[in-house]
Amino acid sequence: MTVGLLFPDGFVWGAATAAYQIEGAARDDGRGPSIWDTFSRTPGKVYAGHTGDVACDHYHRYPDDVGLMADLGLHAYRFSISWPRLQPDGSGPVNPRGLDFYDRLVDELIGRGIDPIVTLYHWDLPQTLEDRGGWTSRDTASWFAEYAAAAYTRLGDRISTWTTLNEPWCSAYLGYASGIHAPGRQDPAAAFAAVHHLLLGHGLAARALRAAGAEKVGITLNPAAVLPADPESAADAEAVRVVDGLSNRIFFDPILAGGYPSDVLEQMRRFTDLAFIQDGDEKAIAAPIDLLGVNYYSPTYVAGRPGAPGGGLAHPGTEGVLFLPPAGPLTEMGWQIEPAGLTALLERIGRDYPGTPLYITENGAAFADKAGPDGQVADVDRIAYLDGHLRAVHTAIERGVDVRGYLVWSLMDNFEWAEGYRKRFGIIHVDYQTQRRTPKDSALWYRDVIARNGLPS
Repeated sequence: MTVGLLFPDGFVWGAATAAYQIEGAARDDGRGPSIWDTFSRTPGKVYAGHTGDVACDHYHRYPDDVGLMADLGLHAYRFSISWPRLQPDGSGPVNPRGLDFYDRLVDELIGRGIDPIVTLYHWDLPQTLEDRGGWTSRDTASWFAEYAAAAYTRLGDRISTWTTLNEPWCSAYLGYASGIHAPGRQDPAAAFAAVHHLLLGHGLAARALRAAGAEKVGITLNPAAVLPADPESAADAEAVRVVDGLSNRIFFDPILAGGYPSDVLEQMRRFTDLAFIQDGDEKAIAAPIDLLGVNYYSPTYVAGRPGAPGGGLAHPGTEGVLFLPPAGPLTEMGWQIEPAGLTALLERIGRDYPGTPLYITENGAAFADKAGPDGQVADVDRIAYLDGHLRAVHTAIERGVDVRGYLVWSLMDNFEWAEGYRKRFGIIHVDYQTQRRTPKDSALWYRDVIARNGLPS
């Protein structure tokens, strides 16, 4: 098949997962409870009472899973370290058996020619730290930096790329404002405190990693591609400014531009006195980074409408903004499929925050996959989704955006947070009863994309 769109030489192709979603072994080898262990056991919080206790049992099956990665030709594998597996109480002595698992995993990856990319925090805060205030507490940022240093001490000789946080927007707003994610609180003031302490934790951890000798340090955000319902409407443009400020610039500017935007601080003051922002914090947050991870799934369309309630509990401060319902083709999550939104988002980041290489650290879709009698999973909708979004990435690169890699979400079906196991994002099918793995047609398609370093015409 003729290659129509070639990606740059050295473009990194990979896949991503997260510890709580795939590892299982929730009580094995000294692991302590996380906020997601607690949350998933709270009646009514997770679909059908599902938990991550077993998940994909990756903790015990990782050699086979790495073998599947090698079969697909992955260059890189992005995984997260479970903080409560390393430090069951969130601070203090490191659990050697927890580190042993990641030692084995990293060695297995390197032995198969796959570059490990670490995420230090993918939402599984040790429950003991939440009991002390969680991300609303300044101490958590300091403990996070200590945890990052402990992980690097053991694994830094083999891992070159370290990222601190995954999607702090979700940790803060879904965890502390809307309560649909762990720890399940509903307090906008707490959410803004969590935003700041997550960012401070990132900055302190980045500094600690750099001091220890880390080669590349970054962070992964899930910036919203916020678009106006009517590009000619001044009211809709103002709605975009408000939502973009509270969703994107509240993270981008402290990390990449040296401080919070003044208009965002004004919005935050409606809910809190900002006493948690102390002298020197913004300088710490702006610690230099070597890469920015971008997670993208769907665009957000907004309009300015006086009296509109805004985006609900997850979007405090957006009163007067109408969030349009998703339109057109949707994924199983009800998310609008619009690859052009990814191009626009990447161009915006490249224009407004130049100089930092970008990686697509998550992109993918949930569909109602069903295995046929022969075990084949013909997930044509997923292939179309991935193909469209890879073309969108290629367009951004052609327009001068420095995008250096793409990591599909997800390597395998897994525990999808509040949705439990009913939503499948994987390019590898998992039978949760038998733990059998079956590459879907999308996995075979992705294997060929990697081998060609491009897409067919």
